[in-house]
Amino acid sequence: MNPLLAPGPTRVLGVLNVTPDSFSDGGRHTAEPVARGTALHAAGADLIDVGGESTRPGATRVDAAEELRRVLPVVEGLVAAGVPVSVDTMRAATARAVVEAGAVVVNDVSGGLADPDMAATVAGLDCVYVLSHWRGASDVMNSLAAYDDVVAEVSAELQTRLQAVTAAGVDRDRIVLDPGLGFAKRAEHDWTLLARLDELERFGLPLLVGASRKRFLGALLTGPDGVVPPPEDRDAATAVVTGLAADRGVWGVRVHDVASSVAAVRVVGAWREAARVSVP
Repeated sequence: MNPLLAPGPTRVLGVLNVTPDSFSDGGRHTAEPVARGTALHAAGADLIDVGGESTRPGATRVDAAEELRRVLPVVEGLVAAGVPVSVDTMRAATARAVVEAGAVVVNDVSGGLADPDMAATVAGLDCVYVLSHWRGASDVMNSLAAYDDVVAEVSAELQTRLQAVTAAGVDRDRIVLDPGLGFAKRAEHDWTLLARLDELERFGLPLLVGASRKRFLGALLTGPDGVVPPPEDRDAATAVVTGLAADRGVWGVRVHDVASSVAAVRVVGAWREAARVSVP
């Protein structure tokens, strides 16, 4: 088993967007991303998840050269600083370059659908592969959010992708599954997936939950005046989701505000330990 996937407390992946059009921070961390990533690691993030292409609803894709120009120096700088790195990419060429530079996780929100070469490329790399549920690119995904039973359909579609990537040579024991909250999903779909995470555990694979600052939390927190809180005002709600997910035993959470989610994971750990030792 890859050491990153060994049993233990829920891992916290700190989001480091190096894009000018991120929904959550609007490019706030593009000037000194290595310093920002190092600070997130110091705050308790187990991995820094670097992304060079926005996947917010409605976003259009950047070209491959621009994505690599954004992420590769950041990966190299973080690795040199001793920071474990994940890279959020849907491109096989980017995945290869960043793993060769020292990244240890490829986080592919498309589950291999955006690039037909991704699975075969990852199969030849020494890294963890996060396979997410995905139905289409950011500029069309909202139109694809139609389900009769979201958990059953997401599970079936993940199973199809899992079969495809393992057939291409990706070791099953290096795969993490992500239900893809917010990707071709409305708020009610996201909440249902969270409430029924146990049904995704049937795969016997680690799970990653990426709820941080997403639209379904904004909708939940909308005030009586109809004003939707901006992404940075959704961190408390994100931390609650982290705690609930950690209590369910998920492998990891992907978050923007690391400190609050690290605290949530620690609270769950202390609570569980107290419950264990108090049993007669």
